[in-house]
Amino acid sequence: MNYIKITLLALSLGYRCYENEPLSARTSFKIGGPADLVIECDNLEKLPELLAVINKENIPLTVIGNGSNLLISDDGIRGVVLVISDDSITVDGDIITASAGAKLSKLCNTALKSGLSGFEFGYGIPGSVGGAVYMNAGAYDGEIKQVIVSATSITRDGEIKTRTAEELLLGYRTSVFKQNDEIILSAKFKLIPAEKDGVKAKMDDYLSRRKDKQPLEFPSAGSTFKRPEGYFAGALIEQCGLKGFSVGGAEVSTKHAGFVINRGNATCSDVKALIKHIQDTVFNSFGVVLETEVIYLG
Repeated sequence: MNYIKITLLALSLGYRCYENEPLSARTSFKIGGPADLVIECDNLEKLPELLAVINKENIPLTVIGNGSNLLISDDGIRGVVLVISDDSITVDGDIITASAGAKLSKLCNTALKSGLSGFEFGYGIPGSVGGAVYMNAGAYDGEIKQVIVSATSITRDGEIKTRTAEELLLGYRTSVFKQNDEIILSAKFKLIPAEKDGVKAKMDDYLSRRKDKQPLEFPSAGSTFKRPEGYFAGALIEQCGLKGFSVGGAEVSTKHAGFVINRGNATCSDVKALIKHIQDTVFNSFGVVLETEVIYLG
């Protein structure tokens, strides 16, 4: 495909462009082949103009944020990969509005500085606001659903839509955005005024727990599997004796069996083969189907 027209437009809009960009550098798994064209979008106001041309040229479009919950094919992704990097955040009383590219850590620290509580659960989750809304991210009995007021998105045809919390259809690791093809632009959250010391204590506690229990020293996509009803994925995998089991460079973490990690030079094929082995083993042992939380692209 000819990407010259799109590249020139993107550059004129102030976006950064990269041809044949290895996507391994843009995911927390450190896995993924090249994209034909990567465009970093740090100004969402200009996005409709870019989308119009991409649609007119009939070029495939994939949208990613911080890449923390993705497993990308070793062959990469054809077409344009749009990286949402606009990370602006504003505070108005107890309402925080954050662009989709803002990291959850930045949002948590903004809440702390503003003396607002309710988002402490997100501290340490290595994702962006867009990805968190898309997945209804959560931890330690907290989730996006509990604090979100609304989210604004754009269709591939350039139509801007804003939905209330109820209209987002947020459930366990799901939202309305898993059912449509829209790009999340921003989200509004309502928090609770609180003493900064108390907010910081909660954030520090959650981060400490993550460091103690999760293999943060290795590349991964976070929890590999959704929590099966009535069970914990990590416990089932551990009971199957799979801690430390590996395929190529992919390994079941010895620290937390719910994490598949990249021990070094793991490929997408390694991870997919290991995931299938885990799923088969757990099903044969317990009759429980493990669904992946990680999203495959490419």
